[in-house]
Amino acid sequence: MAGYSSRVKRDIARWAEKGLIDASTAEAIGRDVEANESRLFSFGFILAVMAALLLGAAILLLVAANWEEIPRLIRVAGLFAIILAGYVGGSVAKSRGQDAIGEALWLVAAAAFGGSIALIGQMYHLPGDESSAMLTWCFGTVLAAVVLRSEPLTIASAAIGAAWLAIVGFDDGNLLRLNFYPVIALVVWLASYWTRSRVARHVILLSLILYACLLALHHDVTGTGIGLALVAAALFALACLWPAPVEAVARLGGRLQVHCLIGFLAGLALVQLNQIDHAGRLAMSAVVVFAGIAAALYSAGRESRALRTVAYTGFGLELCFIYAVTISTMLGTAGFFLASGAVLGIIAIVIIRVERRIRASAGAA
Repeated sequence: MAGYSSRVKRDIARWAEKGLIDASTAEAIGRDVEANESRLFSFGFILAVMAALLLGAAILLLVAANWEEIPRLIRVAGLFAIILAGYVGGSVAKSRGQDAIGEALWLVAAAAFGGSIALIGQMYHLPGDESSAMLTWCFGTVLAAVVLRSEPLTIASAAIGAAWLAIVGFDDGNLLRLNFYPVIALVVWLASYWTRSRVARHVILLSLILYACLLALHHDVTGTGIGLALVAAALFALACLWPAPVEAVARLGGRLQVHCLIGFLAGLALVQLNQIDHAGRLAMSAVVVFAGIAAALYSAGRESRALRTVAYTGFGLELCFIYAVTISTMLGTAGFFLASGAVLGIIAIVIIRVERRIRASAGAA
């Protein structure tokens, strides 16, 4: 956000110098940018969060290392005291205008809450497993985020939810538990509106793509992959045809198309991996991949550098995949390097030409 604000301020100065806007308008735009600039995710904030998390981890490790020597009542009281001190101390710091320190203390309290679940569960031999503890941690953190209206806590709850998804999806593959993840995503997504956390929504969308991939691994790979690609393509089309209403709901800064393209490529990657022994189907899916990338670049590539990066990466990976499956088995070492160089050259030429056309069309506009 700080980098964005700096660029906008430089643009404002350039516009004022060229006479495109008057001095009063330039000053008003500058004040609006400063008023809406998030000062949390600065270098100082990152250092404060790292220091706070390390401090919280040290406290929990100290408690865990001396767990048996500490009386049971003091153990529980000490853990709750750490959580209370983090939330109360963070609130006091926020009330004094020390936002970075306040948010860091809240993150310490959230981390202590997660550690307390594990330590108290171990002490009282409570039923449940690691995934259940993480689920409780996730909902506890999102509740704290809503009460305190904290963006970092919302991001933390989204990350904990994604970690829970990975544990459930890769460890036991229980479809009933796996299918509970959309509920978690919906709760955190709704909380992100209240806490104004765009980053949390990005994390949720990426984790939903992971959810679809895990669902495919435990269910129908080809069918789920096709479904993911179709849903992503439909959302991409909606975002291009009706950008204002879609952005009003998504609130992703116009980057929903980037996630849609990632989902589209992930879905077709599942299809291709499952059809790797069928050359005809593989070739057909590759054509669909290239056509989808071309359509994405044509529709939204000029406005989004992130989308172009994903498109170029997907194009290159698809070429490498097709090469590895269909060509490498027929070539020796020299042919391998020759073909690799040719593939990289093709990628470079395509990217250069696309970028030239984007710059030319932007200049004409």
